[in-house]
Amino acid sequence: MSLKRLHNISRTLGFRVGAWYSAIFIGSSTLLFILAYLFLGATLRAQDYEEIQLELREVQTLFDIGGVVALDRYVEGLGGERRSRPLFIRVADGGNRTRHVFARESWDDFDLNLLAQGCPDCQGWQTFTCRKGAYVLDVLSGPLTHRGNRVQVGMSSQRRQEIMWQFRKMFFVVMVPLFILGLAGGLFLSHRTLRPLRGIIKTVHSIDAGTMDARVKRTHTGDELDELAGLFNNMLDRIHRLIKGMENALDDVAHDLRTPMTRQRNIAEMALREEDNPALLRQALEKGIEESDRILSLLNTLMDVSEAETGMLRIDPHEISLTDLIETIVEMYCFVAEEKGVDITAEIDQGLVASVDPHRMSQALANILDNAVKFTPEGKRVHIIAQRHGTKIFITIQDSGPGISEEDLPRIWDRLFRGDPSRSEKGLGLGLSLVKGVVLAHHGEVYVVSPPGEGALFTVVLAG
Repeated sequence: MSLKRLHNISRTLGFRVGAWYSAIFIGSSTLLFILAYLFLGATLRAQDYEEIQLELREVQTLFDIGGVVALDRYVEGLGGERRSRPLFIRVADGGNRTRHVFARESWDDFDLNLLAQGCPDCQGWQTFTCRKGAYVLDVLSGPLTHRGNRVQVGMSSQRRQEIMWQFRKMFFVVMVPLFILGLAGGLFLSHRTLRPLRGIIKTVHSIDAGTMDARVKRTHTGDELDELAGLFNNMLDRIHRLIKGMENALDDVAHDLRTPMTRQRNIAEMALREEDNPALLRQALEKGIEESDRILSLLNTLMDVSEAETGMLRIDPHEISLTDLIETIVEMYCFVAEEKGVDITAEIDQGLVASVDPHRMSQALANILDNAVKFTPEGKRVHIIAQRHGTKIFITIQDSGPGISEEDLPRIWDRLFRGDPSRSEKGLGLGLSLVKGVVLAHHGEVYVVSPPGEGALFTVVLAG
């Protein structure tokens, strides 16, 4: 494997996650070993000190009772038990001169003359280093009742240090497989943890290659990465729907623009042929202006929808009579409904006042009412209710059409969305997007319910 490839691998997120996990795992294990090592050392040292204190009290008692002879017998009795760890006993006079050292041959590694050079009145613990520097002799002094003498009892730290050495050796033996286990475990966990991210990367590459229906495989574990995969799939679904909606709407946009543009061109050609007919030229200019207005209206609607979706829709709210506004819209659409054979009924409370932009709110309500009339079959009716409930004004528009399918219901507010063509009138899918943008700009709410076969009920809620 080349150095460049190793360098590239070391820069990957998976490697860094694995390395961090391994470092934390190994560092934690090392810290636990160190704490255990210190605790073991302190525990063994405390046990030795406790044993020396017990032996000192027993030696003092024996010496007071039987003197050196009693201590000789005591040391001989301990010989079989303490071959690997003999008990050091020294009796000194008031001037700290050595009177007797029991089992002296066991302490040849220590310079016992240092004991005689110490402080004659020293009490408590003293430590002396072995000539070889490997062990120490821990000694505790205590007084004797006989002629100001004193006794010193001690033990070598050899056994304690051998145990600590075995512990250190075990640490190094264990750390090698522990290091391998930590590294392998870190890489394995990082590989499994980052699997959804690799799925997202693979999906993006597939989409880059043209596979627009590629989606990230979810683990359904409910963790953050699984949630990220779900959000990514939802985003792809929305993008896919938007692209499909744009594809479906492009034909409508082209048709709606092509028709007035073609008429405008034909009018201009006819006017050019009749150069000496001022009336025809004037008529051509008037019709050209009408067609231009239609095109500008379509483009303005597209811009309004874009502003509404980004929350930048400009409104000029002021207090108006909603009652009058709604009645005007109903009156205007009564003629359209009458031509189609649809009846419009209204229940509008008097005195409804709200701070709204009359032009924008008229656009929104007219769009909903226009759709209601459009989808209501001949002989059926559209019913409008406008009422105040507390501090809110509720405006509902109920049609008698085929309703909106459960699948399409959450998507009707999307720009360029059009329902099933077999059940939809031709259009750009801009009306409801604009409605939602206008209502939200007024800090209101708009929602729809559509039970199967019972038409659609749109509700606009405004602050009164």
